[in-house]
Amino acid sequence: MSQPRQSVLGVQVAQARKVIISGRPILTAIHKTPVAGPVRVAALGLEGDEQADLSVHGGLEKAVYAYPAEHYDFWRAARLEAGVGGIDAALNPGALGENLTLQGLLESEVWVGDVLQFADCTLRVSQPREPCFKFNAAMGFNMAVKTMAQSGFCGFYLSVDAPGTLRAGESFALIPGPRRVGIPERFQAKMFKHMR
Repeated sequence: MSQPRQSVLGVQVAQARKVIISGRPILTAIHKTPVAGPVRVAALGLEGDEQADLSVHGGLEKAVYAYPAEHYDFWRAARLEAGVGGIDAALNPGALGENLTLQGLLESEVWVGDVLQFADCTLRVSQPREPCFKFNAAMGFNMAVKTMAQSGFCGFYLSVDAPGTLRAGESFALIPGPRRVGIPERFQAKMFKHMR
């Protein structure tokens, strides 16, 4: 049986924990792990998920982070080129810090305000992800943030319009919003602002 065009390949959460980055302890919840069965989705995100730095992650506008599964091969190749491909080479869903690993929906097909309609909840596209230094540590090489900025493979944040539950394997529908600003355009604008 073929997979639906747009589906959830993985649902992942994490509790914030201390890791050593550049020789100092940093609190992070970037290392997401799969959740079995349906997961409750509330206004501030998935049950069991935390954000360590609420100034840049989480909140009503960044409740859930979604990432296209199609980009995983790109990141495997980038890590191999950086000499870290042998370390956790599989890059399982959640490795990029996402709550939802989606199949069939790329950043180029998403606009701020679009709605993802799931069987038991509704999420709205709010903004692209801006990578921070923790992303370099998660990917294992110092150019990961720059690579994300250059590729535009950023994923996108979702706010919760209608709480409910989500599960891996379910399909969803994309309902167009006002279609004024696309995720790639918003991401480029944010990255340009940071690079100045």
